[in-house]
Amino acid sequence: MAGLKLVSALVLCVLVVSPIATTALTCGDVSSKMASCVQYLQNGGAVPAPCCNGVRALNGMARTTPDRQTACRCLQNAARSIPNLKAPLAESLPGKCGVSIPYKISTSTNCNSVK
Repeated sequence: MAGLKLVSALVLCVLVVSPIATTALTCGDVSSKMASCVQYLQNGGAVPAPCCNGVRALNGMARTTPDRQTACRCLQNAARSIPNLKAPLAESLPGKCGVSIPYKISTSTNCNSVK
């Protein structure tokens, strides 16, 4: 009986201490969260609420350095593929949505240096 209690205690400790498995961020994740921002990034005006919701969700998903670097690269690739994108709008978007990110959204950002 003592052995069963010990095994149960060990299993409980493993469950409590083990980090929760997360899936790595993908460009598909970035695209889906940022899709509602495209019109704003092309035309300006008021930032749509769904766009800011996507910015905040993406920020919440990019918690590790590799995820932030992936998000940076994906944002750069997306920026290059969106016709008539206004770079200053992209650079200011996180702040307009109340989000602070550790790098500038720009095609010139070195994503490898993002921490």
